[in-house]
Amino acid sequence: MSDTSLRMGQTRPEPAARPWEGAEIVLGVRDLRVSYYTPRGPVRAVNGVSFTLRRGEAFGLVGESGSGKSTIALSLLQLIKPPGRIEGGQALLDGKDILSLSEEEMRRLRLAEIALITQGAMNSLNPVMRIRDQIIDAWRDHGEPVNCREAEDRIRDLLRWVGLRPEVARMYPHELSGGMKQRAVIAIAISMRPKVIIADEPTSALDVVVQRQIMQTLRRIQRELGAAVILIGHDMGLMAQFVDRLGVMYAGKVVEVSPVRDIFKDPLHPYTQLLIASLPSLARKGQLQGIPGLPPSLLSPPPGCPFHPRCPFVMDRCRVAVPLLELKRPNRLVACHLYERDEEQA
Repeated sequence: MSDTSLRMGQTRPEPAARPWEGAEIVLGVRDLRVSYYTPRGPVRAVNGVSFTLRRGEAFGLVGESGSGKSTIALSLLQLIKPPGRIEGGQALLDGKDILSLSEEEMRRLRLAEIALITQGAMNSLNPVMRIRDQIIDAWRDHGEPVNCREAEDRIRDLLRWVGLRPEVARMYPHELSGGMKQRAVIAIAISMRPKVIIADEPTSALDVVVQRQIMQTLRRIQRELGAAVILIGHDMGLMAQFVDRLGVMYAGKVVEVSPVRDIFKDPLHPYTQLLIASLPSLARKGQLQGIPGLPPSLLSPPPGCPFHPRCPFVMDRCRVAVPLLELKRPNRLVACHLYERDEEQA
């Protein structure tokens, strides 16, 4: 996987078998709504988001900054703090609604069943604790008895699993490079073998070579653990290389969900089409195409479809009616009035 292929938005070769296909659903998010309350009113950061995640699957959430991606990640671990508030919806992890759990129940669930790899590794690690002590803290916090010899062996194996030397265990975060810190964060996240790993822009602060190494490590660990991964980001090229299915977010809503190969071959939603068209291309050297306009304010979003002020195919109906996310093609969901018109003509 080269940097060129990442930036060109090429998808990885079709695997001979995809273990997630036909697998049971491990996480089902239904009508998730999250708001941040400000003196000017509530900001609807996540407004009725629904999606499913199968065992062993890599699912991507992509969109411009402010579309609600990271808010979803924090919501699924009940880490939304005031003035934020989870106002509705469900998140069913193996049939259990984790949004209805108490703080103590959720504390025990984090790391053990669902874990978060955060965007800034340095902000996630305690700067005055050695890496080994931070891993042991996670185990003790979940009631796992750990003696010294057993802990050393487990930590050594865990660090090797993420591509770090055993001596990293006795280092402080400031002694590690950016890539090493990110691997240490991954090691903590997988230390209790969770069913679901949420990676929130895990390579955003790294150079492209280290990005590739980190994503290869994450892919290998996912397969060995059999875990499902939600990858959050704005890099369509990175998504093309890593995920099996892709959810496109705009203004707090999911506007399209599709297998990643299909979404690059034939994007349905106009926003998705413009996102893919904005990728650099060798066929259009020197020509960069952006998306006209700006994302709407979530404090006072436009009526109807939130994308209609920027949409090249806007119709009168788009200005007054919010489109629903519905199945319009096999295995493909899209929220767009264009496809309602196609159904009427058919």
